[in-house]
Amino acid sequence: MLISFLLLLTAVAVNGRLYIQGDHFYYNGQRVFFSGVNQAWVSYGYDWGNNQYQYRRSKFESVVNAVKNSGGNSIRVWVHVEGQTSPQFDNNGHVTATDSSHSLINELKQYLQYARNHQIFIFLCLWNGAERGSTNWRLEGLIKDTGKLHSYINNVLVPMVRELKDQPALAGWDIINEMEGVINPNLHSGEPCFDTTFLAPSGAGWKGHIHSAQDLLRFINWQAAAIRKTDPQALVTAGSWNPKSNTNMNGMKNLYSDHCLIRAGHDNAGTLNFFSTHTYDDKNTHQYDSYSPFNHNKNDYGLGKPLIIAEFNQVRGGRHSIEQLFNYAYYHGYAGAWSWHANADGSDTDDFATQQRGMRYLNGKNDQNNGGLINLTI
Repeated sequence: MLISFLLLLTAVAVNGRLYIQGDHFYYNGQRVFFSGVNQAWVSYGYDWGNNQYQYRRSKFESVVNAVKNSGGNSIRVWVHVEGQTSPQFDNNGHVTATDSSHSLINELKQYLQYARNHQIFIFLCLWNGAERGSTNWRLEGLIKDTGKLHSYINNVLVPMVRELKDQPALAGWDIINEMEGVINPNLHSGEPCFDTTFLAPSGAGWKGHIHSAQDLLRFINWQAAAIRKTDPQALVTAGSWNPKSNTNMNGMKNLYSDHCLIRAGHDNAGTLNFFSTHTYDDKNTHQYDSYSPFNHNKNDYGLGKPLIIAEFNQVRGGRHSIEQLFNYAYYHGYAGAWSWHANADGSDTDDFATQQRGMRYLNGKNDQNNGGLINLTI
C-alpha cells in the first residue's frame, strides 16, 4: 500500500510538469507536440535585464497572443545572447550579477506568467554561437576560462533557475544556439568526441575557428549540470545548427551525446534531456541537404531522445510550403517545430503571417500515435 501511494505521489508530481518518456514529451499523461515560433529577440541582445523588458513587453506579449490565436503552444526566446547587457561582467570578464539593475529574473517571471495565462510554453535559450559582435569576448571568456564560467553559474544561472523553476510556463532551457558557428572544424584529436575533422567541409566555423569542441562541450556540460542539480525536473537542450553534429549517421558524430558531454566536462549530471536542431535549404539549389529532418523520420538519427526541429522556415524550406513543413514534423516522429522567426528581420526569415499559417495548419490536432496534443492547458 505504501509503495502504491508513493508511486501515485510521483505520478502526480510528474504530471504537474512536462516530462519525457522515450522519444516524446508528455504533459498530464498526454503526448505533446510543440508547435510555435522563435522569438529570439525584439532588439538583439538588449531585451532582458537592466529594466529593458518594459520597453519590449508589448512586442513579446503580442507574439504570445498571436501564437495562442494561431493554435500554437510554444516560443523559443533568447536571453543573454552574446552578453550585451546580461549578465553583468567585470572588466576581467568574470560575472558578478544578473545585470546592473538586478531586474533580469523578475522580468523573466513577468513574461513567463503572461505566457502561462495564455497557455504558451516558453523555452529559454541562454547564449548564441552563431554571431560574433562587439561583446562576444565576454562569451568567449566563459567558454575558455573555467573560473569565469563558474562565476556565471554561481552568480546568475543557479539563482535564475532556482527563482524560475516553479513557473508553469517554463518548459525548458537551451544552453547555446548553434555553437558550430564558432567551432574549429579542423582539430585532430585522439579523443573522438573532440576530433572535429568530420566537420571540415560542412561550413561549421562560419564566424571563425575559435573554440575546440572540448571547450564548447564543457561549457554545455557544466551549465546543464547546474540547471539539473538545481531543478531535477528541468528539461535541457542545446540547439545544433544542423544534424551533422548531432547524429552518428553516415559518418557524422553526435557531439551532443551524453558520452561526449561527460568526456568534456566530467559531470555526469550535465547531459541533455532532448535534442534540438535547425535546418535550412541551400540558397542556390533550394534543396535540403541529406541530413535535414525534412528528409528523414526522426528515428533515422538513432538518438534515443526527443528531437525538436527548432529552426526552419518556408523561405529556406526546399520549395515546401510552411503548412507542409509543420505537417511533416508532426507526422514523422519529431517532438516539435518552431519557425524562424517572429521578429521577421533579415533575409532568411518568413514574415510572421506565414509562420502563423503553419501553426494554424496544426491547430486542434491530438493524434497520440503521431505528434500528439497541441492545444494545452497549463
